[in-house]
Amino acid sequence: MSTPPPRRKPRTDAERNRARVLEAARALFAEHGQEVQMTEVARVAEVGIGTLYRHFPTRQALIEAAAESRSAELLEHARAHCLGEADPARALALFVAHVGEVLTADRGMSQAIEAVVGTTEPQGRTGEALRDVARELVERGKAAGAFRADAAASDVNMIVCGLASVIRNEAGDWRRFAEIALDGLKPR
Repeated sequence: MSTPPPRRKPRTDAERNRARVLEAARALFAEHGQEVQMTEVARVAEVGIGTLYRHFPTRQALIEAAAESRSAELLEHARAHCLGEADPARALALFVAHVGEVLTADRGMSQAIEAVVGTTEPQGRTGEALRDVARELVERGKAAGAFRADAAASDVNMIVCGLASVIRNEAGDWRRFAEIALDGLKPR
């Protein structure tokens, strides 16, 4: 019985091509939603269709990777700008506002993700890490007396889901919705 050969590290040009494809896909899906064709992504990324399919063998794989990329950026922003904020209520408000800005800019991307994945909720390790950030922000807020004792990370998830619905359906000012929803976490 032989052992499989060790996996090689991807070449720099292959990594660069993958990043270009993801960037092009995110921009196109954000603007045009799920109607975007793989050939259009390859054209905008300036790679051959074979290169695109080598990295993303299906349209679903490309959309899932684009969703993961967006979630990773949300996580990076939360860690860099929200967890370091001294005021826990402001930290959570910054997090929710950033999510709102991303969802507003990415309406078509959200549509494509939901059509393929069935939900726009971040998945996998990145999704769990985002839930951990929400949990930490809520726990810090409760410890500081900024949030009610029964506040939970699941409340943040409900706020974000409501925010996504307001944005997707253009049902009003999402910033006002976020303000009112976050106000519900304050102690009575």
